[in-house]
Amino acid sequence: MRVNLSPRFKRAYKKLPRHIQEDFKETITVFIGNPRHPSLKTHKLKGTYQECLAFRLAEGYRVLFEFVAPNEANLLDVGSHDIYKNRY
Repeated sequence: MRVNLSPRFKRAYKKLPRHIQEDFKETITVFIGNPRHPSLKTHKLKGTYQECLAFRLAEGYRVLFEFVAPNEANLLDVGSHDIYKNRY
């Protein structure tokens, strides 16, 4: 799986608490191996984000992403559950 990081994702990642950044580093390896692994709790979003999916990190943090090809994903944003409200 190829993973691309959007500029928004990169900015948001830098603002995350260190322990969430560490959790992301572990979780992304699972995602690359199997984006639908049960531990990720990957789910399709609704409404404004119907083209996006999300997977969970520790403490309620989420990673928003989209598939752009069968084996390629763009990571769009990362943050607390509030990223759904604050995205646009």
